Amino acid sequence: MTLQTLKADSPLDIILDAVHRDGACILKDVLDPAQVDQVLSEMGPYIENSETGKDKFGGFNTKRVGALIARSAACRDITMHKTILDLANSFLGPQCDRIQLHLSQIIDIMPGQKAQPLHRDRLAWGLYLPQEVEPQLNTIWALTDFDETNGATHIIPGSQTWPMKQLGHRDDSVQAVMTKGSVLLYTGTVIHGGGENRSAASRVGMNITYCLGWLRTEENMMLSCPPDIARHFSTELTDLLGYTMGNYALGYYSEPAMIPGRSDTQPPENALGRDHS
Repeated sequence: MTLQTLKADSPLDIILDAVHRDGACILKDVLDPAQVDQVLSEMGPYIENSETGKDKFGGFNTKRVGALIARSAACRDITMHKTILDLANSFLGPQCDRIQLHLSQIIDIMPGQKAQPLHRDRLAWGLYLPQEVEPQLNTIWALTDFDETNGATHIIPGSQTWPMKQLGHRDDSVQAVMTKGSVLLYTGTVIHGGGENRSAASRVGMNITYCLGWLRTEENMMLSCPPDIARHFSTELTDLLGYTMGNYALGYYSEPAMIPGRSDTQPPENALGRDHS
């Protein structure tokens, strides 16, 4: 059993079929080496100075670095990759008016790191959502080659259909072996976990996740990328960060000091200097 690996320019419906069937698939060589190198160059100082995890889940020999949108132009471009956004909108769109960015994170699994416990990412929201509501679509971009020895992600294909409390065993899983520049797509419900790094080098991946626009996000984008930074980005990106209404009455704000002549319920765009009142 293996995960389906598809060409980067595969038709959208073929990719979606694989995600719906197995809960995950790989798109091969989506980024060229220069794009990957730019991410590593821009994020390298943050990775180097980051602390390792403090528990088994976070990983005692694993570094996690966030705020990618504020820190890296290359990460912003990849977050807005057209194929991935089209997939996320098609996959999540039937259950929301708009999607949003759930988290942005570099994950550096260093030599000696043990395998991460198997889990479902959707449990960030507990068991409060009905299983038929799929809350998120995740990506892990390979910034180094991913192989069986350096911690390639374990996936249990088809486990997105299992009862929510069933987690299976690592023997049921396959690893997302892929080349640098490829991307693993997987749902919030499929069971997965980082692999053990038995090699002599780090396995570095970039986790960019999209979720339903009416859910609270794992990474607080308004703090990771506050208005004074976000105001310089495109409307498409700031919409994804949450600087727009989730629907008719979801996401407005009021200035602590009232602004004469303006409504006291303002859309988030106004915080960026874009007047949509």
